[in-house]
Amino acid sequence: MRAAGAIFEQRACDELQRAGLTLIARNFTTRHGELDLVMRHGDTVVFVEVRHRLRANHGDAANSVTSSKQVKLIRAAELWLAAHPHHAQRPCRFDVVCYDGPAEHAQMTWLRAAFEAH
Repeated sequence: MRAAGAIFEQRACDELQRAGLTLIARNFTTRHGELDLVMRHGDTVVFVEVRHRLRANHGDAANSVTSSKQVKLIRAAELWLAAHPHHAQRPCRFDVVCYDGPAEHAQMTWLRAAFEAH
């Protein structure tokens, strides 16, 4: 499953770079979880969660970013910003990139500012 995740993370990274974002970091791991991609979009730091669901038995990929997952991502982002203080004053947002269905047919859905840190 990790290999499939890496494939979709690379796909998302490539597509986001084509859309004008710049990769800063990938797979930043903390005790709260992992940030798949950290990118810049203009002056904004973008924390990107990449999700793939082969089947929608338990909801689609976007629905898999639950409120508890959001809290973990926010905490991981706080730790990333603490480790990279030169980015700490920049505006930040959380995007979710989703792929649903078999890999060869899965189209990217990009949810900009999918949720906010409170």
